[in-house]
Amino acid sequence: MKDALHRFLDAFDMRVSGRWFVFSILVGIAVGIGAIVFYLLGQMVVRYSLGEFAGYMPPVAGGERAFFGEPDTPFRPWMIVLVMTVGGLVSGVIVYWLAPEADGAGGNTVIDAFHNRRGVIRPRVPVIKTIASAITLGTGGSGGQEGPIALVGAGMGSWLGTTLGLSHRDRRILLAAGMGAGVGAIFRAPLAGAIFAGEILYSDADLEADVIVPAATSSIVAYSVFTQILPQGTRFTPLFGRELHHTFSSPIELFPYAFLAVLLILAGILYVVTFERFGVWFRQLPIIPHLRPAIGAALAGLLGMAMLYSFGGDVRALAVLGTGYGTLQQTLMESAAVGVPLLLSIALVKIVTTSLTIGSGGSGGVFGPSMIIGGCLGAAVGLAFHEIWPSVVAEPESFAVVGMAGFFAGVARAPISTIIMVRALTGDFGLLVPTMLVTSLTFVACSRWKLYRRQVPTRMDSRAHRGDFIVDVLEGLKVRDVYEQGRKIILIPEGMTLDAIIHCLAENNQHYFPVVDAQERMVGIFTDDDVRSYLFDDSIWSLAVASDVMKSKFVSVSPDDDLNTALKRFTSMNLDELPVISPDEPGRLMGMLRRKETITAYNQKLMEHKQAAAEG
Repeated sequence: MKDALHRFLDAFDMRVSGRWFVFSILVGIAVGIGAIVFYLLGQMVVRYSLGEFAGYMPPVAGGERAFFGEPDTPFRPWMIVLVMTVGGLVSGVIVYWLAPEADGAGGNTVIDAFHNRRGVIRPRVPVIKTIASAITLGTGGSGGQEGPIALVGAGMGSWLGTTLGLSHRDRRILLAAGMGAGVGAIFRAPLAGAIFAGEILYSDADLEADVIVPAATSSIVAYSVFTQILPQGTRFTPLFGRELHHTFSSPIELFPYAFLAVLLILAGILYVVTFERFGVWFRQLPIIPHLRPAIGAALAGLLGMAMLYSFGGDVRALAVLGTGYGTLQQTLMESAAVGVPLLLSIALVKIVTTSLTIGSGGSGGVFGPSMIIGGCLGAAVGLAFHEIWPSVVAEPESFAVVGMAGFFAGVARAPISTIIMVRALTGDFGLLVPTMLVTSLTFVACSRWKLYRRQVPTRMDSRAHRGDFIVDVLEGLKVRDVYEQGRKIILIPEGMTLDAIIHCLAENNQHYFPVVDAQERMVGIFTDDDVRSYLFDDSIWSLAVASDVMKSKFVSVSPDDDLNTALKRFTSMNLDELPVISPDEPGRLMGMLRRKETITAYNQKLMEHKQAAAEG
């Protein structure tokens, strides 16, 4: 396969300019098919687990298609807990037996593979993640689809990069492209998927620019493949069925939105802390990890039952389980029908059920629950302000849309892709200004709290780019700024006898000795190690001269060379010093650049970068 593809690229002269186009298409096709399998398998599990045994089919978003009919089983709420427990057990056994790295949300595994594992994900991981996630989410586990499909897509990209024998850098790019393709396909948001792939890798305002174009190509292809299973009329509609049209008419509205941002920040901190604490607690349980997801699922199911009975059997309360998209859609369309108490309860309890499901090792994502939490909390704030300030807040549902974006932007450290994603899910483009305000506030305030623990702050902190950063720093420094120009250097005339050279070595600590001709132009160089081989043969001390000892083919630098060039020449010959030769007068020695001076200059520049980043 590898040789055939490379021959194809050579035949069309696409080795450089078009290879990413071809590779990205291949990744997109594979991920699109994988997304279809994941989508259908998840619906099948729902139908023949919750539907068959509990008589409960979770409501879906308006843009989703149900491929399996409704069961005849009467609604039996407590069977939901049993189904969830069995689902957690099966999922846990599959994951921890065959691919332990496929547990949890999936996003951390992808990020860690990009930064620390040279873009390598075992080929079995996408398969195991697809099955385990379909079981976890299909049996009612509280989680989202983006984490599993991101890992599935990234695994496919990694496998393709390994199969084609690509470099570590290229495999990382295909891994990220696969991640973006999966997100873009399952949420029908190819642009958001592409930006997500570049943005989610870092916790600060940084972007992996190299992956954007490949990820965009893969996302478009995966989206095109995935939507073929949807009815013709829904292929290009938002996930929630129809486009929403809210307006932003006055800057005064920003005050209620700023209040929403404060609540989202507090909820985000609570979410991250709860998520991490439950993860630590489950990892400390003195049982085999295979059983942990079952315990988490059972506890989440019990909380779901408590919600159901607390609100008089209102099935919308079960949005704290599964994806919860059906209840979220009603929140976006008519939040008053849901009510503030139920909205707040769903937002808070969803934090706990998601932490139980995923923190215990269950396989699911964190984006879907974040939309529920942020959307319900936003809708509750919107309804409250609509009651006390109706002239300003006329559309409380708009707060749900902004809340969805603001919440995830803060805890996932991905403001740009989140704004684009929510716009694609709702089709609502009238709230850009308040969304930008809220996401900016949550992003800044939640810098210490992040869901993806494997994120690094910037490219400078990534092992994947450590070499790139060294080159960037070294290329910004010149030889003239580093070498000691006033240092006295002993020059050896090319006719000096070996006897005189040996006595010269004994009288100083210089290690490298430039050899010059009568016009003092450098013609060679030798070290004290080169001379030691003659020490025990004094018969030739008066016969041999410097030109017999020196190396006439030597490497040098000019004052205008950058330190990256100098470092390459140091390492090519394993040298500790390089002659600095005048570019205007060939052969004229201006000084010697020492290797330790180069390293010192780099370390000093690196420290300046870190201090500037800390102060900025």
